[in-house]
Amino acid sequence: MEKRMIDGHIHIERGEYSLDWIRHFVDRAVETGLTEIRLLEHNFLFPEFAPMYDSVRAHSDFADAWFQRVGGTKDYEEYLRLIERVRREHFPVKILFGLEVCYFRDFEALTAELTKDRGFDFLLGSVHFAGNFAFDHTAEHWEGLDVDAIFRTYFEDSLSLAKSGLFTGIGHPDHIKLFGHRPSFSLAEYYERLAAALAEAGMYADHNSGAYRRCPEAGELGMNPGLLRALARHNVRIVTSSDAHRPEDVGYMIKELGEAAAAAGGEKLCN
Repeated sequence: MEKRMIDGHIHIERGEYSLDWIRHFVDRAVETGLTEIRLLEHNFLFPEFAPMYDSVRAHSDFADAWFQRVGGTKDYEEYLRLIERVRREHFPVKILFGLEVCYFRDFEALTAELTKDRGFDFLLGSVHFAGNFAFDHTAEHWEGLDVDAIFRTYFEDSLSLAKSGLFTGIGHPDHIKLFGHRPSFSLAEYYERLAAALAEAGMYADHNSGAYRRCPEAGELGMNPGLLRALARHNVRIVTSSDAHRPEDVGYMIKELGEAAAAAGGEKLCN
């Protein structure tokens, strides 16, 4: 049987919602030997989700300027129509469509309202804000902050995400390490608790090369080996992904991600 090669996290936001734009991603997938791609958009691109970001915008002028620049710039219904158009076509790779939703505890009901029965193949929940702190925007914003407290907030929110019942998978579950910060305490307990919560919810974990592509000096490709081992112990499925935002990044280090998962004992669970 042919081994499946999946890139499970590909953003299409930089182009028009057209079949021609989708074909650019498909062509790159074929070039890199992928058998399946999962296309999605960030939820903040759609104005329906704007209330979720009021608190982080009030917290930071930088976050407010970011949201004014990118928030609400796409049409949700148009995206859903594109999904149906793609499904009527034939492509040489399997294509699934989803949505990456920023998780906020106070907006679980809104998330459910806006995503239920909208025809998505998957919903990826991701923590992009530790409380109101936009931790993955710039490294300079970490200066003078309590790294341990940010890590605790991040993983407690990740646990809430896993227990929310809203999502198919969790996006890049240790993305907090993007700029190379590490807490003074061991994360082993958080890894174990998160793996157990994902297993209980039947969710997969997104083994993602995007942070490494963006900040290779952080030193880890995809999830930390300790987290991968915890996921393997709890039989949590692992989906490899590039977090591509342009066609040329599709398939980035997917093979290496699979090898890392296998080394941690998750080979049978990968993809």
